[in-house]
Amino acid sequence: MKACIFTLGCKVNEAESDSLMAGLEARGWETACVPCAADLYLINTCAVTAEAEKKSRQAVARLRKFNPSAPVIVFGCASRRDPAAFSGREGVTVVAGTGRKDKILDLLDAHGVFLEQDAVFCELPPPKRTHTRQNVRIQDGCDRFCSYCIIPYLRGRSRSRSMESVQKEVRACTAREIVLTGIDITSYSDDGHDLGDLLLALADVPARIRLGSLEEGVVTREFLEKMRAAGNVCPHFHLSLQSGSDAVLRAMNRRYTRAEYLAACARIYEFFPDAAITTDIIVGFPTETEEDFEESLSIIKEAGFARVHAFPYSSRPGTVAAKKPQLPESVRRARMERMLACAQAAEESYLARFAGRRLTALFEEDGGYTENYIRVYSDAAKEGGMYEVTLKEREKDGFHAELCKEI
Repeated sequence: MKACIFTLGCKVNEAESDSLMAGLEARGWETACVPCAADLYLINTCAVTAEAEKKSRQAVARLRKFNPSAPVIVFGCASRRDPAAFSGREGVTVVAGTGRKDKILDLLDAHGVFLEQDAVFCELPPPKRTHTRQNVRIQDGCDRFCSYCIIPYLRGRSRSRSMESVQKEVRACTAREIVLTGIDITSYSDDGHDLGDLLLALADVPARIRLGSLEEGVVTREFLEKMRAAGNVCPHFHLSLQSGSDAVLRAMNRRYTRAEYLAACARIYEFFPDAAITTDIIVGFPTETEEDFEESLSIIKEAGFARVHAFPYSSRPGTVAAKKPQLPESVRRARMERMLACAQAAEESYLARFAGRRLTALFEEDGGYTENYIRVYSDAAKEGGMYEVTLKEREKDGFHAELCKEI
């Protein structure tokens, strides 16, 4: 029997799907993570944008083309937000929401809707290794309730995995790089221990540790000191911004100011001068004026971002922002073009600093990444290999890497 698990959305979803693959294989199933002919389909959905929900719905028909008679289990954020959009679709036998994913394997013969939410962190089987890097879930849920975001309503309140459990999974993992992921890992807490304490507890792991998305509030001197003391944490901070305007940040219910965010960036560079700070910026939030947008453009250079993930505002029914008057599509589209050009210029400026430098890179199927998240390419590198490299001429979205020695 073969099961196909199709995943949309974030690294948390990827980690959960990998765990379900391991659980299925322990039950004797053959598994796949790309669309193919199978006896069972599991779709891990996303609801972060309207487009993500659309793709989640379309995935049902897309997968059933391979085997129209195979049952389909749908779970994740999109199915939690609108279960009726999936439960009525041909072939869907179970809608499982965001909670109790550990029970999905027990529902293979069930029919209907299963939308329970978790009150504590839901442990899943150790994930199957599907990539060179391994995602490890340390937290789930969110208490922030940003005015544009539907995820706290779908994932539930913040809850953390025990340090003991994280350590056990990380130490059993054979990956050379481990990504600590969650919906809001900044809020990680276990019996008085915070994210910095977890990094110290993983300092002896023979792999480099990369952090998932962070919030400004975690970037204290104490946290950075713990991170530096750990010694194996990549100097890459994906520090969520969303807007460079204080007025828009307030309307978004983000809990910092532009000045506080820039101060956090300055602290990062003090501790890690070569750090890559990457970020997310929403373009066209309902209250965003032209002046607000200009502030988002200007902060890109001030913060010295290595990369900017910019995306147009997507109205999510049930959120505070969805009730506000929306900006015309033409305005959002024009601003996106300007934002992408500004983001590209910032990335080029960051990369230019490292031409000729020697760094460490872990190679995947198509190129690799340095510790500070610079993309590198080499025909001589083997997949899964870690090398000291010298960054040579620019290539694609990074550098051609000259291999110095394998680590």
